Amino acid sequence: VQLQASGGGLVQAGGSLRLSCAASGLTFSNYAMAWFRQAPGKEREFVGGINWSGGNTHYADSDSVKGRFTISRDNAKSTVYLQMNSLRPEDTAVHYCAARLAPWSSVVVSSGDRYGYWGQGTLVTVSS
Repeated sequence: VQLQASGGGLVQAGGSLRLSCAASGLTFSNYAMAWFRQAPGKEREFVGGINWSGGNTHYADSDSVKGRFTISRDNAKSTVYLQMNSLRPEDTAVHYCAARLAPWSSVVVSSGDRYGYWGQGTLVTVSS
């Protein structure tokens, strides 16, 4: 199984980026997908996730991402996306995608321990 994250880079505050995570070696539509991030010196945190069908999404409880970030998926392309708008310097982090086997479930969990596969991460840097 491979999860290949891409799309990170340097952007000014207020700008946008779209991250992609292409999966291979698994039946993508059987997996819930999520994005996590880890800022320098901080613990990894849940950003948001999407269930197997794309019919249900769940975002971090804090106001840090709600209304600015959107997760989507294309099962035909085995890819999950994270659209990030109105970026802030505090969004600077390595962003990771993760997969959790959960066919037919509408539940999106936020605990990283529940995800069995992880991508290598892509760095997002937001300058002020």
